[in-house]
Parts: sequence; structure tokens; C-alpha cells
Amino acid sequence: MNEIKYLTPEGKAKLEAELEELKTTGRLELAERLKQAISMGDLSENADYHKAKEDQGFMEGRIQEIEAILSNSKVIEARTKYDEVTLGARVTIKEADYPEETYHLVGVNEANPRRPHLARIPHRQSAYRSQIR
Repeated sequence: MNEIKYLTPEGKAKLEAELEELKTTGRLELAERLKQAISMGDLSENADYHKAKEDQGFMEGRIQEIEAILSNSKVIEARTKYDEVTLGARVTIKEADYPEETYHLVGVNEANPRRPHLARIPHRQSAYRSQIR
């Protein structure tokens, strides 16, 4: 069973651009690297060839991943005003003597915990589930 992947319009556009880049420029550059590595001769001990083949596997895996996400995605409609906290909402929190913090509630495919300054929170994060309708 394929689970629906929620994306913002910006997130969908970003994935579509990455997919296009990988399928065109990425594949062409990799084909050229493979061609050069093969021209060097003995492939059994050719580090350039093995690295290019490994990169090809990763790239094809990413292409399949993006295609799967896009084929099972639902775009979160952008609205300017929300009556409740839902997917796509931007929430600003102000606590006592702390500075304001604004968060954007997105699908899990767009959240990036390694870049917290983007303040994109996946809608399934347990700490926020009770606040979401």
C-alpha cells in the first residue's frame, strides 16, 4: 500500500527540478565518466569505473525515490489564513522573554532535521501531533 506524501507547492517544484536534473545532466555526466573509465582498460582494478558505477546506482535509486514520492503525492494548498493548525500552516510562537519563532508544518519528505533554521516540522512529529487537526 502506497502512503500519500504531502508536499508544499515549493517542495513539489524542487523535487521535479531535481528529477529533471538527474535524468538529463546527471545521467549524461555519469555516462561520460563511465566512458572515460572504460577507455582506461582493465575494469577489474579500475577505481574510476567502480566509483562511477557506484554513483550510478545511487543516482538511479534517487530517481526512483523521487518518482515514487511524486506519484503518491498530494500538494498542500497554500492559504493565507488558518483557523487551526494543519499541514501547510505557518505558526509563530512567542514565549515570555524568548524571541519569536516561526514554524512551517510540512510533510515528512520536506522536513530537514539537519537544518533546523528552516523551521520545517514534519506533520507526524509526536511532540506536535496533539496540536494538529
